[in-house]
Amino acid sequence: MQESTGKLLPVYGAELFAQTLTYAPVSNIAPPANYVLGTGDEVQLQIWGAVDLATKLVVDSKGQITIPKVGAVTVAGISVGKLEPTLKAHVNKVFTNIELSASVAKLRSIQVYVVGQAQRPGTYTLSSLSTLVNALFASGGPSANGSMRAIQLKRGSQLVATIDLYDFIAKGDKLNDPSLQPGDVIVIPPAGPRVAVTGAYDQAAIYELKPGRNKVGELLALGGGVPTLATPQKALLERIDPSARQSPRQVQEIALNPAGLQQPLRDGDVLTLLPISPAFGNAVTLQGSVAQPLRHAWTSGMKVADLIPEPEALISRDYYLRKNAFVQLQPEPEEAGPEGKANDGLPGQLKPVRNARQNLKLRDESSKAEGAAILDSFSEGKRQINWDYAVIERLNKDTLSTQLIPFNLGKAVLLHDPEHNLPLQPGDVVSIFNQTDLRLPTERQSRLVRIEGEVAAPGVYQVKPGETLRQLIKRIGGLTPQAYVFGTEFTRESVRQQQQKNLDQVIAKLEASLSSQSSTQLANLGADRAAQAAAMVEAQKQSQQQQLARLKSLRSNGRVALELSPTQNSLAALPDVPLEDGDRIVMPSTPGFVAAFGAVNNENVFVHKPGRTVEDVLRIAGVTEDGELDQAFVLRADGTVVARKDRSGWFGGSFDSLALMPGDTVVVPQKVDRESKWTFITRAVKDWTQILANLGLGIAAINTL
Repeated sequence: MQESTGKLLPVYGAELFAQTLTYAPVSNIAPPANYVLGTGDEVQLQIWGAVDLATKLVVDSKGQITIPKVGAVTVAGISVGKLEPTLKAHVNKVFTNIELSASVAKLRSIQVYVVGQAQRPGTYTLSSLSTLVNALFASGGPSANGSMRAIQLKRGSQLVATIDLYDFIAKGDKLNDPSLQPGDVIVIPPAGPRVAVTGAYDQAAIYELKPGRNKVGELLALGGGVPTLATPQKALLERIDPSARQSPRQVQEIALNPAGLQQPLRDGDVLTLLPISPAFGNAVTLQGSVAQPLRHAWTSGMKVADLIPEPEALISRDYYLRKNAFVQLQPEPEEAGPEGKANDGLPGQLKPVRNARQNLKLRDESSKAEGAAILDSFSEGKRQINWDYAVIERLNKDTLSTQLIPFNLGKAVLLHDPEHNLPLQPGDVVSIFNQTDLRLPTERQSRLVRIEGEVAAPGVYQVKPGETLRQLIKRIGGLTPQAYVFGTEFTRESVRQQQQKNLDQVIAKLEASLSSQSSTQLANLGADRAAQAAAMVEAQKQSQQQQLARLKSLRSNGRVALELSPTQNSLAALPDVPLEDGDRIVMPSTPGFVAAFGAVNNENVFVHKPGRTVEDVLRIAGVTEDGELDQAFVLRADGTVVARKDRSGWFGGSFDSLALMPGDTVVVPQKVDRESKWTFITRAVKDWTQILANLGLGIAAINTL
């Protein structure tokens, strides 16, 4: 069968006996009324009235039990239902005015034999209530070569019964399951003719045929009949013809109709049921940016506008789900501390004030977060339908090739233009796209820009085609008097992604340097010093791993340095940068400070004074002894970085004389011992100023590093 089907099909019914179970004799259950007593059964007897007696009596080898003061009574051969009347009749011969109760307290065990093609042939001790099927389970059932349709029960020299296990497996029929008696022999003969059923059939397996029950319909009935998902028009029947020496295997087609179901099967046949076609005969499919991607019933004369009767059919469920999420109730903040007590030590009368302030603070923070989410939802909801293009996918049944038939969705649905409101055919797939699926021309793209801070009307705006930063601010009313143009923060998502990619590449290079550094150091030390230096190298490696962990925590912000003039503070100072979707502009107010970080005694912020230079800030901050002044740099408010090495020329002015603008930060790195644990960092990264400038990192990165 495996050679023909390519599959290792199971033998039908074999899984029923797959579980290995222990069948110990069951002796403590109540037997039915028709159970016949025999040697070894134990009778529970109770007598009350003129005499009182409670005892258990075992049926002896003569089939009798002996009742005290009454004598021996033969009970073997009588049923449980007749046990009490029989015993009462014997007791009444000796005593009068008595009541009697009798039952079987313990069943006898019987010994039977399972022989032939069994999984585990042998002798089995079973309960006297056991049947032939119980004995088959105890022996593991028929083996791979054993029959399930002609199992024999022999008692002495007589054939008591022959059973077909298929009736039990397929229908649960145990009417022909005979009870066992001591010494019975169960014979499992070799299997008869077999056929295989495979393909679109839930009970694909190898089946045993039985004389007089070998038709296709009778065989399929074992698994529930002809499946719904099998085509009734055609099935394949492979058959072995021993008389054809050159090609003994043959195949024929049969239909699973009444005539085909009467087809007789014979040994070696393989019946393959074919699945029905997955094609829908009267359906068209609507998919893509639509409310419900579904198959719809096709009708004669159906067109695109019939499939999409109104624009609302193109609004996806996600759009409404996002909107509904913003009006869901927020949970109240929980009281801090055990048993409702505050942890801040406030007197009881101040708790309501404290709780109110906490609630207001939490609600304010929640409101801010929710507001940001609402603004972000604008960007998610901007995935507008591409009204200029949709497509019908159609299978040409003559050439078996796929055709793509494009059309203008807006003209078809909104205007019912006959040129674009195309007729549909059964099996068509209509795909609707949005602007994220297919990039639209610039003038038709929906671009949302977020602008905040010191502008006349902060908000989220839809940018016009080709509109620049300067033009947008002018359109919404311009700048406020407090605007600090030099400190404009301009962030772009595409830039952030590229910066983060570059940062990840830098970290990957550092990790590669770290992995090879330890072995290189030990090799340079030589064998005599390597053992002594192993502990030092391991400690250094752990420190370097911590530094790498700090680097991995950095995230680029996508800020674009606008390189603004520090002396101009007007709208005209902004460059004409064309805006892209997702851009974010923050126009800050003029800060009143400059800052100093790094190897300085007073790491702090200082009041900005016109004309204050780098030298002035370093003087009041105080450079420490380990400060690396040659590597000092200024992180300017516009996002650019100015390093001392960049201002070393005669005509560019010195670094120390650089006039600081509000919001500028002076950074003095620490000196690095070339033999210290940071050696690999300084070798791999030559210039921190370049990292900060090119990877979109700012003050937060300086604090981290």
